[in-house]
Parts: sequence; C-alpha cells; structure tokens
Amino acid sequence: MNEATWAFVHEHADDDVRQLALRGCKDAMVDLSLALQQIQGRQTARKKLSSWAATAGIVYPPHLNMEQCSSEATARYKAGVAEGLLAAEGRLAAGRPATGRLLVDLTGGLGVDFAFMSRAFDEAVYVERDAALHALVKENLATLGLQNVTAVCADGVDYLHRLDHAALIYLDPARRDGYGGRTYGIGDCTPNILPLLDELLRKADRVLVKLSPMLDWRKAMADVGEKHVEQVHVVATGGECKEMLLVLSEGGCETPRLVCVNDESREEFDVGEDFEDAQPSDPITYLYEPNAALMKAGAFSQLAARYGVAPLAPNSHLFTAGTLVEGFPGRTFRIVVTSTMNKRELKTKILPLGQANISVRNFPLSVAELRRRLKLSEGGSHYLFATTLASGEHVLMVCQRV
Repeated sequence: MNEATWAFVHEHADDDVRQLALRGCKDAMVDLSLALQQIQGRQTARKKLSSWAATAGIVYPPHLNMEQCSSEATARYKAGVAEGLLAAEGRLAAGRPATGRLLVDLTGGLGVDFAFMSRAFDEAVYVERDAALHALVKENLATLGLQNVTAVCADGVDYLHRLDHAALIYLDPARRDGYGGRTYGIGDCTPNILPLLDELLRKADRVLVKLSPMLDWRKAMADVGEKHVEQVHVVATGGECKEMLLVLSEGGCETPRLVCVNDESREEFDVGEDFEDAQPSDPITYLYEPNAALMKAGAFSQLAARYGVAPLAPNSHLFTAGTLVEGFPGRTFRIVVTSTMNKRELKTKILPLGQANISVRNFPLSVAELRRRLKLSEGGSHYLFATTLASGEHVLMVCQRV
C-alpha cells in the first residue's frame, strides 16, 4: 500500500465508509477500494481485536474475512488452552516454550488464533491456500513481531500429508458451502476432518478443533469418536455462545472434561457426570438463570447439584432456591411476585409495572406477543420471566436483579 493510500486511511480512520465511497477521492495516487477496506477493517478491529487495532501497520482483509475471524477474547482463550496442554505434559517451564515444540495451523485464515497461540511454542507454522490472504497475514505476523513463525502458502490437507509430527495441530474448518451458505455439521465443513482423523491423531500429540457453537457437543464427540476426546470447551463472551472446541488425542483419556466458559466465569464437569435433580424449595425466593455457555452445554443436573439449586421445571432451564447462592454462574434474581395468566391477576400484578425486561422459557408466547398482550414497554428495573411450571401451569415471575 503506497504512502498516499496510507495517509488517506489515517485521515479518515473514523469516518463512515459508505459516505467516503460516495464522495470518492480526487487523488489518483489513492487506491480508494483498498483504503476503504482498511478503514472498515480497523473500525471492526477496534471492537473485535483491540491489540491489532492499536498496532500500526496491520493490513486488513475484505469484510467477510473480518466477520469470520476469531475475536481477541476467544483467541486468547485458545492460547490459554494450548498453554495448558503443554504445561500438563511438562513442556512449558517458567512461561517459556520447550525446545522443539511445534504448532501447525492447517486452516490459517486471518491468523488471529494462530498469532495468539504461537507465542507458547518454540516454532509455529501457518498454512493458508489463498495466496492473497497468505501474503497479507505473512506481513501482519512480521508487524506483530512474531519471529518464531513460518507462513506457508499451501492446501492444509496436502501439508498434513507432508508433515512429520507436531505438538499441536489446530483446525478451524470453514463453515460455509460452495454457495456461501452456513454449514454446521463437522462433515459439512471444509476441510472435512472426519476422514483425516487417523492421520491427524497420528501426526500430533494433540489436535485442537474449533467448531460451530450451533453443534451439540455430545453429537460432536460421537462424530469424532468419544475415545479420542480429552476436552470439550463451550466458549461464550458477552452472554453469547461463540464457539465449541474439541481437544483430541489418539489415546484420549478416561474422564474427558466439559469446560463451560462465559467471560470470567468457568465451570468444569466430567463428561458423563450426572446427578439427580434437587426439588424446588418452599418458599421459592430466588431465581437463577445459567450463563450462555452453560445453557449451550446443557449441564443442568450437574449445575443444580454443584450449587444446590433446583430446576423450576424439566424444560424451563431456570433454577430456584429459598436462599441466596453466592457465585452462581449466570444471573441471579429475587422474585418479587408470581402471577398466572388469569386476567384478574394480570391486571393487579403485572399491568401496573408499565415496563419490564421480558424473557420467555418454555412458554407458548414469544417475547413480542407477550409484550403486546401485557402492554409493557421495554426496560426498567423489573425482569419478567414467562415460563411453565412442572405442573404445566403457565406463570409470569416478576423479579429484580441481585
């Protein structure tokens, strides 16, 4: 990128890209299309990749690549997983990588995950088959000051066939089909890792695979073979489930771990661990809503047993207790009043609220339909949970956040 284009990017760093495109640029030395791509990329990075946005000289790819890349939060999390795998086998001493430890990323992309994970290894290889993206990332890796990395322009599967051995192989299969539509199943992604599993596991101490958060982790384990799974990570940030990670090895382990992470909250369970559900207390004073990672993982019985809370109903995914439970991984509410859908009760208990934050759990009406029926505006300090009790009765629980 020439100096005139860089100057235009810096001058208009905070401007609206659409307006800039309409106005154009009179300076023939400015590559306007590239400049707009950089401005938009940096604006996205400020929200998604803050350390990259703060690094001068980073070059950003087209919007689709920025949309698909990992956030800094999830990339740092994967780096922590990689460090944990090395440390567990004595390969990371005093925060420094052991000699000869190799990371290979077979599905390069923008290289965000690779850049963060590579710091734990003695050597790291980034593999990307798209020549333009490879060149861009190679430049960025140098700009980031990563000296232990090698960027290879090749097909990841072909590179796997030539690979001798690695401490960790990382894959983030593309979750789009040939028409640009989203795919979720492991076998529908590119590359399809299922026919490659034997070779992957033979050529790496560990294989780390990033999958869609839409997948059920039990199904994912079954697809790759439970005997190979060491860890399952369900990762959420900002209350939204972002990705699922599988840690695989040829021998697996006796007790695979399910790790549910939601920002600073972390819960671990043994896969297959199960408990009997506790029964709702009397009186019910507090309502507990698990965080996004736990909701996705569906570890409800384990959660109830660990924190001494009881499910409100089998399919409500809400929990109750008569006392305040400290440290519950999710949101905690004090129940103010409970109403049935009886018109008289609604008139006296619900309608006077005027406004509320509404959620529905196992309830026949949507949030929009319920809001119209109750004539409640959005917001305020009250939270209204519409749900169904174990008896089948539909209720509205008015709560305040603890």
